Amino acid sequence: MSTTTKAPNTTSAPTPLGRAAAGTADYLDQRTGLGVAVKTFARKIFPDHWSFLLGEIALFSFVTILISGVFLTMFFVPSMAETHYSGPWDSLNGVEMSEAFSSTLRLSFEVRGGLLMRQIHHWAALIFMASIVTHMMRVFFTGAFRKPRELNWVVGFTLLILGLLAGFSGYSLPDDVLSGNGLRITDGVIKAVPIIGSYASYFVFGGEFPGQDLIPRLFTVHVLLVPALILALIGLHLLFVVLHKHTQYPGSGRKDTNVVGFPLFPIYVAKAGGYFFTVFGVIALMAATMSINPVWNYGPYDPSPVSAGAQPDWYMLFLEGSLRLMPGGAEFVTWGGYTVSLNVIIPAMIVPGILFTLLAIYPFVEAAVTGDKREHHVLDRPRNRPFRTAFGVSLLVAFFILVLAGSNDLIATHFHLSINDITWAFRVLLFVGPWLAFVITKRICLGLQRKDRELVLHGHETGRIVRFASGEYIEVHKPLDAHERWLRVQHDNIRPLEIEPAEDARGVRRKGYQLDRMRQRISQVFYEDRVEPVTPAELAASHSHGEHDAIESHAAEPAQVGGGHHLVEPEGETTADGRNSPA
Repeated sequence: MSTTTKAPNTTSAPTPLGRAAAGTADYLDQRTGLGVAVKTFARKIFPDHWSFLLGEIALFSFVTILISGVFLTMFFVPSMAETHYSGPWDSLNGVEMSEAFSSTLRLSFEVRGGLLMRQIHHWAALIFMASIVTHMMRVFFTGAFRKPRELNWVVGFTLLILGLLAGFSGYSLPDDVLSGNGLRITDGVIKAVPIIGSYASYFVFGGEFPGQDLIPRLFTVHVLLVPALILALIGLHLLFVVLHKHTQYPGSGRKDTNVVGFPLFPIYVAKAGGYFFTVFGVIALMAATMSINPVWNYGPYDPSPVSAGAQPDWYMLFLEGSLRLMPGGAEFVTWGGYTVSLNVIIPAMIVPGILFTLLAIYPFVEAAVTGDKREHHVLDRPRNRPFRTAFGVSLLVAFFILVLAGSNDLIATHFHLSINDITWAFRVLLFVGPWLAFVITKRICLGLQRKDRELVLHGHETGRIVRFASGEYIEVHKPLDAHERWLRVQHDNIRPLEIEPAEDARGVRRKGYQLDRMRQRISQVFYEDRVEPVTPAELAASHSHGEHDAIESHAAEPAQVGGGHHLVEPEGETTADGRNSPA
């Protein structure tokens, strides 16, 4: 007699919550086609590298700014109406101040958690700007702005400018002495604009400085206009990242036609979610343990007191430093009776304008002088683009010098130095420092490229010395593996542009020659100093050593002389300049 055992049913019935979720998803999918978009987006591959987290820090810091900002708007009063303070901060009791400053004190000392939220908001703003700057540095030095991402670079640059505007409008809202001094400087800069300056100042401040309308207007700009623009540009920035696919660092198996990494869901989503709470936790810890912008120590705004140590947030210090370095006598009156204040126009408009313009247009200039119209999804090693790297470092040095100049009074008081000597030193450094940084950085990049050539051709030094029967001594080198070698030879060999001659075969001057000649000269500035990457022929010649190869049969370890026997070439085609390209 045989018995039959029925297999247990391992499929559990869906729960009511599961049925509701499935029904909702099916309803939305049938009416919006959302399922296809979610499926496609969830399978999007993102490379994994720590430097890509810089952009995420900016995004998560901005989310933190929005969350804390919503809390602050519930208690802040954006009004310049006069009132007398009465509260727990005894030293200001009875002092006349604006409603904006009074509500800031009330928010700091009387609202539960108010001071913590204020400091979270401020620290998040500082980190937001720092992460944008470092993220743009990563993009610049690795060439992530190349085709097809030039427009995304402009979007990121605009986000940087909007971040400056958001920060300035934000720390001006409390109407304290420090922010009031910053607004007074702003009023001076606006009035320095020829012809329309005084009219523009009346329009911005609602009358003679400080007027009665500025705080409400700044509040609208800070909580509505700028955040809306930033949110729109962040969305556009992320859309471009998805459309263009993410860049990746060079290495084996990585090329312009693929992306090596992890899918968005579930791996990247889980990482990003955890990273958001990490960023938020660090900002909250900073806010709980490190005081920032204690406006009660400064007091309400009064035009009469101006003291040393009055610095804006770090991202605006370059403008403060530029103003402090400019001599004060560069002012004259034109024939029409208009005053031209070059001592304000040059440091506040021309110098920052030059620096920011160079940063914004660089991707388009490099594309023009290179003549490269290909798409690029694999990043450059900074050493392989000496001019770009040196140019970026020189810009950073110029900004860094201006930031230090904005703190010349603090340097003088802390180190007991003459403020005049410090100012003159920074004036000289502003011209000498960027040039010196450019030369040194370019030499370092070329030296690193030569070191890469040496490693590819001869391998790593081992310190092992061998003597031949003839008495010759040589050092045994350990060859690079295929991955190490490929990293050092995969980059493009960009040479200066070659142009057609000025005249054709009949002696007629070619149209457009002057423009081509200008592009060629700029191209020579970019790429005349370069180190050629190793070709397969050079590699084969360097590994053919005649009798030295006999060491191979006697050595106890696999290291070879002068790089050893021939290395395995990465599979792929050979480019026009003799290098290997990935398959």
